Amino acid sequence: MNKKIITSVVLGTAAMTFAATTAYAAEYKVGIIKFVDDASLDQIEQAIKDELDAASADGENTYTYDGLVYNGQADGTQLAQVEAQLIADEPDIIIPIATPAVTTLISALEDSDIPVVFSAVSDPVGAGIVASLDAPGENVTGTSDALNTNAIFDLITTANPEIKKVGLLYSQSEDASTQAIADAKAYLDNAGIEYVEKTGTNDTEIMQAAAALIDEEVEAVFTPTDNTVMKAELAIYESFAEAGIPHYAGADSFALNGAFCGYGVNYANLGTETAKMVIEILNGADPASTPVKTFDNGIVTINTEIAEEIGIDYSAFSKSDACSEIVETVTAENFE
Repeated sequence: MNKKIITSVVLGTAAMTFAATTAYAAEYKVGIIKFVDDASLDQIEQAIKDELDAASADGENTYTYDGLVYNGQADGTQLAQVEAQLIADEPDIIIPIATPAVTTLISALEDSDIPVVFSAVSDPVGAGIVASLDAPGENVTGTSDALNTNAIFDLITTANPEIKKVGLLYSQSEDASTQAIADAKAYLDNAGIEYVEKTGTNDTEIMQAAAALIDEEVEAVFTPTDNTVMKAELAIYESFAEAGIPHYAGADSFALNGAFCGYGVNYANLGTETAKMVIEILNGADPASTPVKTFDNGIVTINTEIAEEIGIDYSAFSKSDACSEIVETVTAENFE
């Protein structure tokens, strides 16, 4: 943290004297590390920057991230390298975006006292990042995009009450998917609906997994807030649409990139709230006792082009308890 000292000067009738009052304006260095480029994480990053910029313009302190933004490109080796580089930059605080970025960063910071405010971690307790949501217990807190998986399946069964077989598409390497997939299986078992699991760890494997689900003749596909699948969505959505299979997923960015339905939290708001937590901690709040912030699910984002192509009526979603708002979109790479 760099301090700029401002000294006031007072002129007397006999001589010049210097006032004893001194004000301090702090310039904080904020590091940002993103797991991968995708529409949701890009939206979070931009919202964080916008809020930090607004706070710098409106307040006494300055929050700078110039030269401190890194991307792991969904590669474990590169993620470790850029995190080491960011730590060497000696920021006052670090914001890792998405679960893999958080877990590797915490390991790298084992001997450091740099506080961490994570963003978009679906299950921070299950991933071993915090002790509890109310009392994280370490030098780490943040925001969670925890997914209401049962609500998504309520939408699936609302659209198709007679559904018999569902595909589960996800990456086994992502902690964010673990609990959501367990919840999905429990829901389907309880409802007596068959399910088929297919996984992958990169774009090619996800494309192969999607093709396998089509061959299995599933009637819908579910993906949680899985960044590996999110990164591949633009490569698989046309295959699902041509097969008449609706893809339901745990973020609005999936729908933007061609899935029929994205469900969950407002990621721009999540990024804004993450930045606000960063500012609070830089101004004295203790991360260990600052609760992890969670958000209401309920925003249903429908890709209207895909809905028309596969001939699915989503009007009944507005009457579902799982839906608080319906947003319509068309296929694009990034949010405007």
